[in-house]
Amino acid sequence: MLNPTVMRWARESAGMSLEQAVAELHLGVRKLKAVELLSSYEDGEIEPDRMVLAKMAKIYRRPMLTFYLPHPPVKADRGEDFRTLPDARRVENATSLDALLRDVHVRQRLIKTAIEDTEGAHLLSFIGSVTMQAGSAKVADQMQAILQFNLTEFRKKRTVNDAFAYARNLVESTGVFVMLIGNLGSHHSSLSAQVFRGFALSDRVAPIIVINDQDATSAWSFTLLHEFAHLLLGVTGVSGGGYDKAIEKFCNEVASEVLLPADDLNSWARTLNQDDDLKIRIGDYARTRKVSLSLIAYRLYTSGRINEEQWTALSDSFYKAWVQEKEAMKAKARNTDGGPSYYVVKRHKVGTAIVELVRRTLAEGTITPTKAGKVLGVKPTNVELLLATN
Repeated sequence: MLNPTVMRWARESAGMSLEQAVAELHLGVRKLKAVELLSSYEDGEIEPDRMVLAKMAKIYRRPMLTFYLPHPPVKADRGEDFRTLPDARRVENATSLDALLRDVHVRQRLIKTAIEDTEGAHLLSFIGSVTMQAGSAKVADQMQAILQFNLTEFRKKRTVNDAFAYARNLVESTGVFVMLIGNLGSHHSSLSAQVFRGFALSDRVAPIIVINDQDATSAWSFTLLHEFAHLLLGVTGVSGGGYDKAIEKFCNEVASEVLLPADDLNSWARTLNQDDDLKIRIGDYARTRKVSLSLIAYRLYTSGRINEEQWTALSDSFYKAWVQEKEAMKAKARNTDGGPSYYVVKRHKVGTAIVELVRRTLAEGTITPTKAGKVLGVKPTNVELLLATN
């Protein structure tokens, strides 16, 4: 039986007022009448037809079966929140981030079931294998050994995208799934890197790392290794927005030591002069190391070579430059024909490890096209098209 209480909860948990929901659902002709109609649905005075219910499910980002539950479901635990955001921004984006986390948790459950049904539960021994007491340098060494990460090979890659592809392949070869997600299915629902940079879902069968693809591509490799450090600690959580929490500092130190060892940084930093343009010098150094400018500025700050005011100014400048570059790329894309197809982009974002798992389990009949579509983030009818795309 349809539960109007759950209907109201679904709207409110989606962060929508009655007026906002009416606009999204396209209810009624006159706004006032539409608001009264939606209120009647939520008060149980009128029951919406199936078409309206389907719209609600889509707009509120809830399965239609949710509306028939006897009580609103208990909010899923997103793990620890390691972000240091202003309260206003945290609240403003909470609903969207929760929706994204719910989606990835569902995908993880489907992936884990597919692995267990097909291959049995092979436990990944490195998940939760370290503690912060071991020290960041030792954990960085362990990470490099587990991944067989070669810094020279990483830096030899032509672009930061190629370098990230190298690191991602190493991470996925350990049994970790790496996804690029920065919105809820369209650019209108994008979550900036200031909201979250990434998160790790720790699990010994199907661990997942999500990287916010709205962030600068030069930052992806660092975020990848930062989140892999979370998995080594066996901790699920959301990262980004600052470096104040102990576990974030630790994971930053681990990722930094792998990508930008202290000896390397110190050797370069000794060449800096007071009259140097720091932004130019950092930019040149970052390009050769295939890391972000912000990472180098942060390391200069933590090593005491620049003060907090300089670090903040550099970080703000780099972020504004990235935003401008991103807008320029969008404008260029709008005025340019061609480019990679939808399915090529989708494959890249979902990752080779997930694509190959779906291909294998579909062929063996252990996953349905409907579940495969959920895992891949496409309609069931488009699964084969995505799998066939190179």
